Amino acid sequence: LLQSMPDSSQEKSARMGFTPGPGMGEEIFQSILDHPEGIWIGENDDTINLEALGTDDGRVNLDVPELADWIKEIEPDVEQEKLTPDSEYPFTMSAGRHIDENANTSMRDPAWNKKRKGCTVAMHPIDAEQLNLNEGQMVKVTTEAGEETIEVEITDTARQGHVIIPHGFGLVYQGKKTGANVNRLTKNTHRDHIVGTPLHRYVPRRITPLPLYGPQ
Repeated sequence: LLQSMPDSSQEKSARMGFTPGPGMGEEIFQSILDHPEGIWIGENDDTINLEALGTDDGRVNLDVPELADWIKEIEPDVEQEKLTPDSEYPFTMSAGRHIDENANTSMRDPAWNKKRKGCTVAMHPIDAEQLNLNEGQMVKVTTEAGEETIEVEITDTARQGHVIIPHGFGLVYQGKKTGANVNRLTKNTHRDHIVGTPLHRYVPRRITPLPLYGPQ
C-alpha cells in the first residue's frame, strides 16, 4: 500500500521529511518499524485542502439523488405512521445494549460478567405488568427473522414499548449456552435501503411469556 501511494499522498509525506520517489514507501515502512509508539506519515496543506475533493466539479455536493425521495419522507405524519406498533409485533427491539463486562462476540467465558446476568431482555415495568411478567421470568422473543428464549429484566432504563438485548452473548462456552444471540432476531431484509445495513436498533418483535415453573 505504501509503495503505491498516489502523488497527493507522497506530497503530504514529503512535508514530514520523507524522500519523494519510488523508495518512499520503503522508507515510511521502515520508520514505522523503528517507531512502534507511532509516527506522522503525512501532513495536509490546509490552504489547498479542497483540491483533495474527488468530485468532477471540485465542489462539495449536498444534493444526493439517491436520498431525494427518502428525505421527502421526513415529515411528522409519515414518521408517526411508521412508528405505529404492528399488531403482530407490538414491541420495538434495540439490539446492542452495552455493559462494562460486554466485549462483543469475543466474549466467551461467562465469568467475565462478574456475577452479573450475562444476557437479559430489558423491559419497562408497565409493559411487564401488562404481560404479567415477573423479574427473571423466561420469555420467547419472536421477530420476522426467528425466535430466542431469554430472561426478563424489569427496568426503567427501557422505554414503554421498547425492549433492549445486549450484543455479544448467546455463545456456547464449554458446552453450555449463555444468553441469547440477538443477531438471530435481526432480519437481513429489514435494513437501510441505501447501504444495506440491518436496522439493529429498530426491530419489530413480540414477546410471549413462558411458564414460571417446569422445563424452560
